[in-house]
Amino acid sequence: MELEPKEQQEIEIVEDRKTDITQASRVVLYNDNWHTFDEVIEQLIKAVNCTYEQARSFAFEVHVKGKAIVFSGSLKSCLKVTSILEEIALHTQIIT
Repeated sequence: MELEPKEQQEIEIVEDRKTDITQASRVVLYNDNWHTFDEVIEQLIKAVNCTYEQARSFAFEVHVKGKAIVFSGSLKSCLKVTSILEEIALHTQIIT
């Protein structure tokens, strides 16, 4: 009795793409109708450690355009920034 060779099986290699916490990410801050400029500026200074002028510029961009990228860095840093911004219920999003 002759043994037949086993059928060749195709193997598909699928790469598991995981989010790297050191990967460059960005924090987007969205406009709302509840917070004053001063509240947003104060929270931005606290969250991203920027100057008053830079925070005011971010706040104005958010007001005019509806959103602005206010921070870029590692995912871990972005999570920290969003948590500080969200302390006063600002709406944020992290883009990776």
